[in-house]
Amino acid sequence: ESAFFLAANRNKRSLALNLKVPEGQEVFRKLAATADVIVENFRPGVMDALNIGYERVSATNPGVIYCSISGFGADGPFAGRPGLDQIIQGVSGLMSITGFEGGEPTRVGIPIADLLTGLFGAYGVLAALQARQQTGRGQRVETSLLESMVGMLAFQATRYLNGGDVPPPAGNHHPINAPYGVFRSKDGYLTVGGTGDKRWPILCKTIGAPELLEDERFKTNGGRHANRMELAELISAKLQARTSAEWEPILNDAGVPCGPILGVGDALDHPQVRHRDMVVEIEHPTAGLLHLLGLPVKLSATPGGVRHAPPVLGQHSTEILSDLGLSADEIEALAKAGTLGVVE
Repeated sequence: ESAFFLAANRNKRSLALNLKVPEGQEVFRKLAATADVIVENFRPGVMDALNIGYERVSATNPGVIYCSISGFGADGPFAGRPGLDQIIQGVSGLMSITGFEGGEPTRVGIPIADLLTGLFGAYGVLAALQARQQTGRGQRVETSLLESMVGMLAFQATRYLNGGDVPPPAGNHHPINAPYGVFRSKDGYLTVGGTGDKRWPILCKTIGAPELLEDERFKTNGGRHANRMELAELISAKLQARTSAEWEPILNDAGVPCGPILGVGDALDHPQVRHRDMVVEIEHPTAGLLHLLGLPVKLSATPGGVRHAPPVLGQHSTEILSDLGLSADEIEALAKAGTLGVVE
């Protein structure tokens, strides 16, 4: 019941199955024959070696969508390497643009490569399901931590690929637009976005700095970007006249986007976060009452929700195999043979 497991396994059932023995592989193939989607994240080739790869499964279930997620991709010179989140954050270039110039490369504070690769895998599965409605056939979907994180380099990669310099660490200020970043207030920090010819003069007037409008360094978007660090110091000097809580409504009401820098606890207690059901409660069979994150996507006709707590390992083994048509004696025999790791 680790935090990572609890965060990732809401609404799931758990079958503990030994895939290294023929009996376990046969159970898997029976399950796969009934599946719309299979997701696996072993190194490339492992599922084939276990006789449960895409070719074997799709031979009996041609409509299956088989999503394979790896560290470096399904083929190529690095395909066989293990992929951990922070390894990929480094190899992909992400850590080189995170943090501050002159400082150490910095990782993102969550396993961003793991999480975004899961989302890219889901996008691929949804596209394959849509294609299956037209063709009647499934297909293999492949993505990797490396491809996902390189794909997320977005405008930083595009600038470099089209003649720009290697991008430096971005720090807390946007590498293209200014003023757009983190500024000091009387009691903490604020993120403020005063970019563009419309918001820039509003920001200056609202914080009591009309003189910045006449400063030659800041008269154009290009000038504000080129001198963004000097500009940030001047804006912070003005913002330190009030607290973050005081500035937030003043700037937002004026039309300048602004928000405080909250700790995780304050963010999870934020009234808008709570109003949108992004924190939910559910009973867990061994951990008791759990507080978990809610669903960030809301559907009007078929809304989702956290219906079941993350399972205990193997909690639903008997239930799943019974649904598959195995008798109680067959399930007991699998358990005695060690094919089922845990049975409730």
